[in-house]
Amino acid sequence: MSATSWQGVSVAELERASHTAVPAQRTAFDGPFLLRAFLGGTGRANAASSLDPSPDANLPLRLARIEAAYRRAGLSPRFRSTPLDPPELEQALLDRGYRADEGSRVMAGPLGQFAAADPAVDVLEGPENAFLSVLSTAEYQSVARRTEKQQAAAMMMVPAAWLVLREDGQPAACAQVAVDGRLVGFFDIAVRPEFRRRGLARRIIAASAAWGQERGGTTGWLQVSAGNLAASALYEALGLREIYRYRYFLPG
Repeated sequence: MSATSWQGVSVAELERASHTAVPAQRTAFDGPFLLRAFLGGTGRANAASSLDPSPDANLPLRLARIEAAYRRAGLSPRFRSTPLDPPELEQALLDRGYRADEGSRVMAGPLGQFAAADPAVDVLEGPENAFLSVLSTAEYQSVARRTEKQQAAAMMMVPAAWLVLREDGQPAACAQVAVDGRLVGFFDIAVRPEFRRRGLARRIIAASAAWGQERGGTTGWLQVSAGNLAASALYEALGLREIYRYRYFLPG
């Protein structure tokens, strides 16, 4: 599969940008598979994924080596399945007892449709407590996930920022943004429960887009759980469209 948007952004380009925007402490290659390992927190920084959809005659032995590599690192093997998988991968993982999650959508679109600076937004150089306090209300923050996010700032190789929107003097919404050439990725978009339904998610994304646009970005992209219909509707209203989906396969 070679899904491409109206702007010509490809699955491969977005996958490379996603790996750049979410750093990992340890990386290695086994054939077409990129292995990434951190502290066992976030999925992307602790999973193996293929970067080449060609058939892989050595897949069974390769999967065994990848599993062994993660176990040596003290982590459970995890595979991130995208349109860049070799055609045999899904069945091979199912045969080995893995199960898939519900999956996520990767969406992209032109920044010019929604970028807007916001004077109520603070731009931070890292995930400070105000940022993390908002994020913790939207997703489960294990010690490993929180530590990975805190350490990631110093590991970034592209321009990045952590934005906090204040409402009534309180941190109300947050987002992380990373600029990789023309691509501007949005991550960790969250609004505190007591501030929801005020349009703050749209505002924090717009401010993040403006920050990325100032640094040469033209195309925004993000990932959202396939089951999060409310967030998907907002992103579609901003002009983002689904380019592809991915799933994680975990041991059963």
